Amino acid sequence: MKMVMPSWFDLMGLSPDAPEDETGIKKAAENIKAVIEHEIKNGIPADRIILGGFSQGGALSLYTALTCSHQLAGIVALSCWLPLHKTFPQAASYGMNKDIPILQCHGEMDPMIPVRFGALTADKLKAIVTPSRILFRTFPGMVHGSCPQEMLAVKEFIEKLLPRI
Repeated sequence: MKMVMPSWFDLMGLSPDAPEDETGIKKAAENIKAVIEHEIKNGIPADRIILGGFSQGGALSLYTALTCSHQLAGIVALSCWLPLHKTFPQAASYGMNKDIPILQCHGEMDPMIPVRFGALTADKLKAIVTPSRILFRTFPGMVHGSCPQEMLAVKEFIEKLLPRI
């Protein structure tokens, strides 16, 4: 909201109809895509890369993976939303990640990003990716943070997608 602080992009508001920093979101996504390209050039197969994050980081992970030209292993989206949601499903033009597994978690008592926004995001994602690939988990009593049960869910999701080689 125009305050100076570390962030991926500017937040104009925290509601589904708030204006969004489209330029900042797209620039941040391009920065992450550059990291993905770097990892691929260094021998990490794209299908062994999971994007994930919390709040803005989770939002950016969703946007970046869904607009990425590489088939990625999965997405971990914690306490977040889908940025530029009105541009989807068209924005997922590559279609590379139509079957990407997504673990989306949200605290039921989150005052910053209400669980309702997480549920709306999960519904929107079902129009973009194969619905059976989306796992939306909520955690009673959890605010805008994390809990051991959520971290266990993340651990299990990653271990399932990226077995040891």
